[in-house]
Amino acid sequence: MPTWSAVFFQDSSSPFMEQLTYFHDFTMAVLTLITTLVGTSLVFISAYDLSNRYLLQDQMIEMIWTVSPVIILLSIALPSLQVLYLLDDPFNPSLSIKTIGHQWYWSYEYSDFPEIEFDSYMDSDQPNDLPRLLNADNSVVLPTNTQVRVIATAADVIHAWTVPSLGVKADAVPGRLNQLMFLLSRPGMFFGQCSEICGANHSFMPIKLESCPMVNFISWISSR
Repeated sequence: MPTWSAVFFQDSSSPFMEQLTYFHDFTMAVLTLITTLVGTSLVFISAYDLSNRYLLQDQMIEMIWTVSPVIILLSIALPSLQVLYLLDDPFNPSLSIKTIGHQWYWSYEYSDFPEIEFDSYMDSDQPNDLPRLLNADNSVVLPTNTQVRVIATAADVIHAWTVPSLGVKADAVPGRLNQLMFLLSRPGMFFGQCSEICGANHSFMPIKLESCPMVNFISWISSR
């Protein structure tokens, strides 16, 4: 859940977001190491005016500072390609949901259960224990440990269906269908927002998602 004091990513709730978090931490560690090394070298060069007039060249150090950046770039590029392939790898979903962006609310249709359709507006009564402007009157209920596909589109202007803790984001474009694939690894309540500037009330169309075990999901389906 997002909070005012949060500095890092939200706790991941899907394998995709876990991989993205690991890749981010690894890349930031490499960048921090390089920045520290270069900064320290600049400080020593500026502080000490020492030189060796007999040192003309050194092939070994030239090879090191030529090959090292290549190795560092490969160590970053290969994991990034792996994560990118993982995010775009399609699978056979066990559950499909269609979400339609409106100005300024979301509509949801459970494709496998045609009788389940509802709109989700921002809840005007904001409880103190929930994030401000992120609570919705109707939640998207999904089962855990189940392959889920979300098909996003829009009825008027371009929106974006985004849930940061899942690591998913896709534009909802009128006349087009974009799909999102994810798997919820734990039960909980997750929040998101439209990530496109879709109009005056852009910041008032939240996404509220609840994940629960399959038994509870079936009970919820039966109650609808």
